[in-house]
Amino acid sequence: MRYKITGHQIDIGEALQTHVKQELNEVVGKYAERPTDANIVFSRDAHEHVCEATVHLSTGLTAQAKASAVDIYAAFDSCNEKMEKQLRRYKRRLKNHHRERSEPVAQFEAATYILASSDESETNDSDDLQPIIVAEMESRVPSISVGEAVMQMELAEAPVLVFRNEKHGGVNVVYRRDDGNIGWIDPKLDS
Repeated sequence: MRYKITGHQIDIGEALQTHVKQELNEVVGKYAERPTDANIVFSRDAHEHVCEATVHLSTGLTAQAKASAVDIYAAFDSCNEKMEKQLRRYKRRLKNHHRERSEPVAQFEAATYILASSDESETNDSDDLQPIIVAEMESRVPSISVGEAVMQMELAEAPVLVFRNEKHGGVNVVYRRDDGNIGWIDPKLDS
């Protein structure tokens, strides 16, 4: 598994990096067969250290956890516990409801943009309708079934998930509705 362990405006020492790799390897190895990469970011929020971890699995799941504590090691340990809980739930659901994949899930890269809120854009005097881009990042869009997309969205506790439907190759969206149900957007493909 590839690791990217970084500190946002703080220095991350070798001892912490070794601790992160050992502990995360143990958790991920216990619940996931083929992890591909992990991204761990440490930062500060006032007097607390914050740890954000993202692990990409070959099954298409992206597990994310975030925790904070006064001590940087305690912040990681708490984040690691949340990651373990999420991976345990994922493995239980996968075992109960879905087939085993023989090949890793195909993923493609997509640009992700963060746009300024409407309050900020109203102060802009331009008459065009172009939004102000605050940040630009890369995201991975998995090729999975609708059931797997719903499962991944629920496990990650995300409000929305964009995915490529492996049945027909079109881009689909699942999202949590205000009434608690799951919505599914499946645009018709031009033949």
